[in-house]
This record gives sequence, C-alpha cells and structure tokens, in this order.
Amino acid sequence: MIQIEKAERLKQLPPYLFAELDRKKEEVQARGVDVIDLGVGDPDQPTPSHIIDKLAEAAREPRHHKYPSYSGLNSFREAVSRWYKHRAGVTLDPLKEVVSLIGSKEGIAHIPLAFINPGDVMLVPSPAYPVYKISTLFAGGIPYEMPLLKENGFLPDLTTIPADVLAKARMMFLNYPNNPTAAPATEAFFKEVVAFANQHNIMICHDFAYSEMAFDGYKPPSFLETPGAMEVGIEFHSLSKTYNMTGWRIGFAAGNAEIIGGLGQIKSNIDSGIFEAIQIAGIEAMEDDAAWLHEMQTHYTERRDVLMAGLAKLGIKAEKPKATFYIWCEVPDGYTSTSFVAHLLEKAGIMTTPGNGFGDPGEGYFRMALTVSKERLQEAVNRIADVGF
Repeated sequence: MIQIEKAERLKQLPPYLFAELDRKKEEVQARGVDVIDLGVGDPDQPTPSHIIDKLAEAAREPRHHKYPSYSGLNSFREAVSRWYKHRAGVTLDPLKEVVSLIGSKEGIAHIPLAFINPGDVMLVPSPAYPVYKISTLFAGGIPYEMPLLKENGFLPDLTTIPADVLAKARMMFLNYPNNPTAAPATEAFFKEVVAFANQHNIMICHDFAYSEMAFDGYKPPSFLETPGAMEVGIEFHSLSKTYNMTGWRIGFAAGNAEIIGGLGQIKSNIDSGIFEAIQIAGIEAMEDDAAWLHEMQTHYTERRDVLMAGLAKLGIKAEKPKATFYIWCEVPDGYTSTSFVAHLLEKAGIMTTPGNGFGDPGEGYFRMALTVSKERLQEAVNRIADVGF
C-alpha cells in the first residue's frame, strides 16, 4: 500500500466551517433530537415553478446536450447585462464584461488563480465567508484580514492597513450586504474603495450574492454603479439565494473586462461551463422576477420580525438587519461564541453558527439564518426561553 499524504495547501486549512456544523448536527440528530437548523443559509422554499418549467422545456432540446461554452451562452450574458442596466443603471458589454459561473462560489474560489502569485497579499474581510481566505491560500497568496467591527458599521477601516502590506497587496474581497454580519455598505464607502484601489493598484472583487434580499424598502447598492468601479474591479452574483436555486449552481461575474478575461481563462482550463438548459432557466429567473422578488422579500421580512421580537424578549442583543437572511447576534455574558452555540444545540436542539468560525473578529457573536418557517422560528425562541442561558 502506498503512503497517502495530503498537499501542504490542505494541511494548512482548518476544518471547513459548514462541514463541521453538519457533522455536529448529525451527532445530535442521531440521539433522536428534532434539530431546528438556523446554521447554513440555504433557502427552504422551492425554486419558482416557472423557472422549473423553463428548465424542463430547454432540457428536452438536444442542442443543449452538448458541451456548453465556459463563458456562458451569449443570451445568458445578455440577460445579465439587461439585469444590471435595470437594477443598477450599469451598462455592460455582455461578451467582454460578463462571464457565467457554476455558482458564485466557484468564481470566488478561482479568481485568485488568475492574479495572485505566491507571496502576493489578498485583502480579505473578517469575519467573512471562508472561501475568500481559502481560495487565497490555494493560490499561494497571503490573506491579510481586515477586521469588521461593530463600531465601524462592520465596514473595514482601510486607513489601518500597514504600508508594507499594501505594497504586496494585489486584490481585495468585499461582500455587501454582508455575510455573516448582515451589514449594508454605503455609497460613500464604495467611493472610498475605488479611490483606495486606484491609489494602491488593487483589484476589487465584490460579492453581491444577497443584493435582492433586502427589507423595508432598502435597495443595496451595486459596487459597479460607483463611479470608477468598472476600472478597478468586478462583482460576483448568484441566482442561488434570490430565486431559491442553491442546488442549480448558476451565477456570474461582471465588471472590468481584463479581470473578467483572466477569470475566464482560468475557467476555460478547469471546467466546461454550465448546462445550457440551466442557463435558459436562469434567463427566465432574471427577466420575470418583479412579483417574485416582492413575495420573497415579504416572506423573509415576516420571519425576521418574528425572530427579532423573540430575541428581544430573551434579552439577546441583535441589530435589525436591512438585508440578507441572517441575524448577527451578540453572545450573552458568560459564554464564548463556541460555548453558546454548543449550549443551544445540546440543550435546545437549535443549530446556529459561531461568529468566530468566520474569523477571530467574530468572537462574541453567533449567526442565525431565517431559513425555516415563522412557526419554527417561534419554536426556537420558546426552546431557548425554556432552557435559559
């Protein structure tokens, strides 16, 4: 038998956060506990029926059964361009400034391979979606973590990044509306980012996955609508959360043509694109979504309000989110993020996510996802009240 040894790039990684949460959940369920899962952000509702119907129709056409283009159907990229024009007033060249993705995570994971050399620095937020840091490590880069702190509105303070770090920095990941903190970005902040990118020659990669999951009339700004943004960066988006299509694996990146081209070059050597029938369904989603978006936003607003009211009665501090389907909660006195999440799972059968699992600045917080019914959210509140803390 040969000796199997993992590559150094795998040895340096911590356990993937959500895989570890799944393991702990299964352990508790094996004891017969009915777990209310507020951990991973995966919509519990089905994909809208008109999107499924379009997939079925397109899947029956033999012309869609061949290898697709890695960059995406022209018609899909044109639909993305129309979406941006309608949503943010941004004009895109669909052939040069848009590329399809097998879910936005795929593009985020691959973009460092196009521009990061070993030893280059990637500026990454913390707490944050783990893939920003992991993809940097896979490319041989050095992640520099920008703390997202409550006193700064969970926006990174760009003025605190040391000069020696900036000298080696080539790219920056940002994500607003933010996961896990649910914080929004301001137009003023995005203008600061564009100026910062120009000053230090840094490419910006903005993850806009939660753009349509907004409440109370709030409309999150696209980074690309910021003056000068197209000259310094790109934006990642996904159909996953907005249209309940997490399992379909379809998304896109848009923005600066050279950056999009670099990502496309990586993809052409790694994957063979998205099944064309799924792209046809994606066009259907983006172009017939006004009624659906209103329904979806109303749906999550009701859930948010139920959980926020319950947390307030319990004495758990959390700021009412303007967007995303997450609530970023402060851990009660006497607990760490990890110990409180363990307490909720073991004693109340409620799965949440420890804030420190997203990065050290997340210590003192835990995240709850609005991905179960209003009734289950109220039951979660009742269970916490019963077990106490």
